Amino acid sequence: MDSTQSNILLTTLNARYTHSAIGLRYLFANLGELQNDAAICEFTINDNIQDIAEKLLACNPKIIGLGVYIWNALQSAELVATIKSVSPETVIILGGPEVSYLPMRVNFEAADYIVQGEGDTAFYELCKAVLGGLSPTAQIIRAALPDLSSIKLPYDYYTDEDVANRYIYVEASRGCPFLCEFCLSSIDEKVRNFDIDIILEHLEKLWQRGVRSFKFIDRTFNLNIKIASSLLDFFLAKCHTPEGPCFVHFEVIPDHFPDALKERISQFPPASLQLEIGIQTLNLEVAKNIHRNLKLEKIEKNIRFLENETTAHMHLDLIVGLPDETLESFGRNLNQLCAITGSEIQIGILKKLSGTTLNRHDQQFGMVYSDKPPYDILKSDRLSFEDIQKMKRFARFWDLFYNSGNFKQSIRLLWPDADVFEKFHAFSIWIYSQTNSTWKISLERLAELLFNYLATQGHSKDQLAEVMLNDIMKLEGRKVPNFLKTFAHAKPEPSTKKASAFNKRQVRHT
Repeated sequence: MDSTQSNILLTTLNARYTHSAIGLRYLFANLGELQNDAAICEFTINDNIQDIAEKLLACNPKIIGLGVYIWNALQSAELVATIKSVSPETVIILGGPEVSYLPMRVNFEAADYIVQGEGDTAFYELCKAVLGGLSPTAQIIRAALPDLSSIKLPYDYYTDEDVANRYIYVEASRGCPFLCEFCLSSIDEKVRNFDIDIILEHLEKLWQRGVRSFKFIDRTFNLNIKIASSLLDFFLAKCHTPEGPCFVHFEVIPDHFPDALKERISQFPPASLQLEIGIQTLNLEVAKNIHRNLKLEKIEKNIRFLENETTAHMHLDLIVGLPDETLESFGRNLNQLCAITGSEIQIGILKKLSGTTLNRHDQQFGMVYSDKPPYDILKSDRLSFEDIQKMKRFARFWDLFYNSGNFKQSIRLLWPDADVFEKFHAFSIWIYSQTNSTWKISLERLAELLFNYLATQGHSKDQLAEVMLNDIMKLEGRKVPNFLKTFAHAKPEPSTKKASAFNKRQVRHT
């Protein structure tokens, strides 16, 4: 979309270049007669704020619509202040989750208007009023919930560049039926579904344009079995065409996998289907504290099925710092999950988001949070500040060593007795003592750290080298790390595992 001269610019700061903003495309799709005078301009949080302001203002827009999220809130506030300082006549309209709930802990007073809630059509109405000289007097506008059957869908507005280089985000429903206190989705209205036949038509158009990686943002993909089955059938058929393979990501609830879904999921080829499964805690008392309904037997049964009878790549979530959760109980959660699956386990730090009811636990459990994004917990009466800091590093190193799939077999040598948490906790403390950092550590350096640590635990270097070479050389095109060359007596067989730009991580786990 040409943005050289546009009255309305839609923009946001994505976390990285490969991400795309589906929200901006919804707004653009529903601009009606104003669409011809509008454009989308996306940036990243690593771009210079003044450079962004310069590029936006070079288009002489009358209105800038800015999507604000937890990952870009501080940069967005700086961008708003910069634009208003040099071009006060430019009208800035904010929207997105970070400005939709009170209290706002980042100062956005410089913005002209804030649209709270689903702004698909509310943004159009506001722009029409502003351009027509009928501007509302209130800064905050609460959007009415749009009718999903009447709004225009955004998928035609992914560009060829998006198709070639970015994740394509799609959705078949909005809302969540659950009441988990840490999650903004618990505030949503009941689950609302798009017309599945129309969604399938748009998916087919995207496929014909060359899209091979689809990330669904639905909170509960497997809630409606008819819709879920239709989508799985669509992608199953695509996986077995000459134009395939494809990669599709769904967020699912862990206790609802009827046979109709199991049968379909079991047919997907490796590295083509990713399921994000929100576990958060396996502690029944902690789950009860935050209004999270746990059906442990069903959860374990379904995860074992996905692990043992499908090639689906699982991405399970655990949270550190929930009310009344201790390090010991978190450790039991991790050990229990690792005993039933070898898939990714994403370890997150609890955040207190505006709009949620987590604050009701603050006094009872001594919960203290940062007032700056991402509003993560600093301490509680169960976890000290030092504990939390160590667990942040634990989570980062866990992602680098375990979740990455780069050390699929060698990392398991850390815990021969199956006490994953204790052994990796000690390892993470040791790594930090060696690096004094959790960022910008090369793959070769990570491998050497793991090799040296395991060698101190009594493992033979020759055996370690063999396992580690098998891990590292799993993907096509990799070179033997320098520190392992003396152990590579024979040149490793070239890998036959090929990955697309968007499923390398999943291929490493196969």
